Amino acid sequence: MDMTSLNITLAQINPKVGDVAGNAEKILSVWGEYQDKTDLIVFSELCLSGYQPEDLVLYNSFINLCKKWTEHIVKETKNGPAIIIGSPWLMGNGARHNCTIFIYDGKYHLIPKYELPNYGVFDEVRVFTPGPLPEPIEYKGVKLGIATCEDFWFPRVAENLKAHGAEILISLNGSPFEVGKDEKRRDIIRARVEQTGLPAIYVNQVGGQDEIVYDGGSFTLNTDGTYAHHLMKFYEDFETIQFPFQGTIAYTAPDTLRQIYDCLKLGLKDYIEKNKFPGVLLGLSGGIDSALSAVIAVDALGAENVHCVMMPSPYTSQESLDDAAALAKNLPCTYEILKIQTIMDAYQTMIPTLSDIALENIQSRARGMALMALSNTNGKMVLSTGNKSEVAVGYATLYGDMCGGYNVLKDVYKTQVYALSKWRNEQDHIIPDNIITRAPSAELKDNQTDQDSLPPYDILDQILEGFIEKRQSVSDLVNEGFDGETVTHIRHLLDRAEYKRRQAPPGVKITRNSFGRERRMPITNGFDNE
Repeated sequence: MDMTSLNITLAQINPKVGDVAGNAEKILSVWGEYQDKTDLIVFSELCLSGYQPEDLVLYNSFINLCKKWTEHIVKETKNGPAIIIGSPWLMGNGARHNCTIFIYDGKYHLIPKYELPNYGVFDEVRVFTPGPLPEPIEYKGVKLGIATCEDFWFPRVAENLKAHGAEILISLNGSPFEVGKDEKRRDIIRARVEQTGLPAIYVNQVGGQDEIVYDGGSFTLNTDGTYAHHLMKFYEDFETIQFPFQGTIAYTAPDTLRQIYDCLKLGLKDYIEKNKFPGVLLGLSGGIDSALSAVIAVDALGAENVHCVMMPSPYTSQESLDDAAALAKNLPCTYEILKIQTIMDAYQTMIPTLSDIALENIQSRARGMALMALSNTNGKMVLSTGNKSEVAVGYATLYGDMCGGYNVLKDVYKTQVYALSKWRNEQDHIIPDNIITRAPSAELKDNQTDQDSLPPYDILDQILEGFIEKRQSVSDLVNEGFDGETVTHIRHLLDRAEYKRRQAPPGVKITRNSFGRERRMPITNGFDNE
């Protein structure tokens, strides 16, 4: 059967939550650029408000602002191609909806989201009401089966669109990055294609929003489930395609380490720039965590916007001083040394009975205070540098190395820190080899290493992944061959550190169960997960 041909532009943009006017202008700018080249422009989920708007949706003033700018877009795009955008919407009955909006010829049609996600980072049930099952919209002789993100993760919406004559599925999405998500998205949309026999368009948001990074990677699938088109990951990207689709492409996702690195970089870049910080500063210890954090910061923001500070104590080795200085030179970013001995002496004079652990923590807190003082002076945001393994077991000091406005490694296990550092050095040898090969140490007392009180990180991380990502019990892990005493000890450390994690800065999510909204454990907790 012959089908009407349409030129369709996939618009993978990076909106800012709450900046409705700015997002509207971006939408109109894209429309203006493509108005003579296309019949239809498809944007991402809630692109007008930015995604996720969370409790902004509960303010009538915010919803009204979204409506005002939607009506402005309707007016400005009257003479040209249709566009599909997303925005929160307040219906006459008082219900708030996550709406996809089809706009053409000075009119608009609302398509409320039917399936509302309520898991992981999503709690749309809290702020939105589900809409009715959507039906196709006919445009230039083609019946468009339009729906929003989660609507296509289950069969019912696609089934209803097909039953009412849809000729193509179009999905607007706000799907966050996590390791392995590419294949999951493809398989979900491919299932809808196989179910309906229809080709599909999948447009995803790109950009960092607090802890979440939307990675783009928009695509189209042919009726046999093969890729017809694929947009870039982690960048704004646009492509005008012809429907019906012509041919197939072979798409291979970037390797996992590259994707993680790009995710961390984009998350930090957007957090700093969207919140209008002039840059970041961080403590550069000579260790691998601060080294990788500094390199990501320079890659994301430019060396001129990164300031590194070495803050030695009497326990800081010459090796650490040399490695930190070498890295700062390689970056190259501004670098200074602030000795904390006088602060340590002041605390010991004030409290002569300080114990060993207190003396160790004083060093970390002295460094945290110094960084926060510099931040108050120059306006740069403090970037904390702890990794997921340390945060998990509580090997981090409140008001010390946990100080900061953001932590780019918050969801990155220590073994991944090493892997990412080696990967980054393969691109451009910037981290001194000694930082990667030497035994990790906080250097808070003589001859200290992390493995004095923790199992090797390759063992620790497997245990932590079992508890955190797989939600396993002690017995589950023992049955897999891990030492029972070690597993029990790690579980106690993990449980005991929950109160610290509640006070930690936000950071980029890369795993299925990042600390925060995806892993909500009670602090006061009598459950013994044996």
